[in-house]
Parts: sequence; C-alpha cells; structure tokens
Amino acid sequence: MPPQTPTSSTFYEERLRVPLRWWAVATMFWVSLLLAFLVALPAAAALLFAGALGAAVVALLVSYGGAVVGIADGVFRAGRARIPVHLLADPRPLDADRARAVAGIEADARAYLLLRPYVREAVQVRVVDAADPTPYWLVATRHPALLAEELSAAIAGSRG
Repeated sequence: MPPQTPTSSTFYEERLRVPLRWWAVATMFWVSLLLAFLVALPAAAALLFAGALGAAVVALLVSYGGAVVGIADGVFRAGRARIPVHLLADPRPLDADRARAVAGIEADARAYLLLRPYVREAVQVRVVDAADPTPYWLVATRHPALLAEELSAAIAGSRG
C-alpha cells in the first residue's frame, strides 16, 4: 500500500506491515499444530491450545507489523520514537545494499534503528541536537526517495 500523502508537503505516513507470505506461513504452521494436537489430545483441548497459540501469533504479527513511519506537525516518528524535524539534517534514501551496510559493518551502536527484515530499503537522517548522543536514525521504508524528500521539505520548513 503506498504511503498516505495529503496536500501538505510535511505529512507522510507508512505502516510497516508484515508481508502476506508471513501470514501464509503462520497459518500453515498453525494448521500443522492443530492437526498434531487433534491426534494427541481430546478435541476440546486441542482446539483450546491451537486457538490460544493462533491468537498469540496473530497478536505478534500485528504488533510487529504495526510500526508507523511518519512526519506530521513538525515531528518525525519511527515506531515509538519521535523527534522534532528541526533537530534533523541530511536525509538520505538508501537502497537495499547500502541500508544493509549502514545497519551492519558501518553501524554506530548509538544510532536509532527501526528496521524490518522484509523491508530492505531505508532512510538515514542525521541528528543535529548537541544534547542527543544519537548520531543518526536509520529507518526502514518501502519508499525511501519519497520519505527522504518529505523529510527534507519538513526540515527546510522548520528552519524558516
């Protein structure tokens, strides 16, 4: 699903939902466990255990895929973290190879990372707040060029 971009140039929102194949694998695993439980346990117990396990897996996938990346009202948010855009600079879109390098061998342990294994591209944005030890944020996105562009516009707008 493409990100929401209303007419304001400083609004962006993207939810990093888990891909459909994860749901398919989880469903097949759940069915396998249900069949195993039905063979080993009374039907009521098997359905109870399988139902509880299924609910836990659904909650886990919905929670993990619920991370939101967005810009609104002069604030950049990535998951639970938020930072005013005037404290940011130089957003750069990263392709899959570059994002892997920045998250891996070139990583700074102080950086804020919001990464998902099923979203290979990212945006790196420098933190310019002298009181913040975080050197940069590395945020997964399916639309790195668009997010970097929107961040640049929001940063420019916050500085006058």
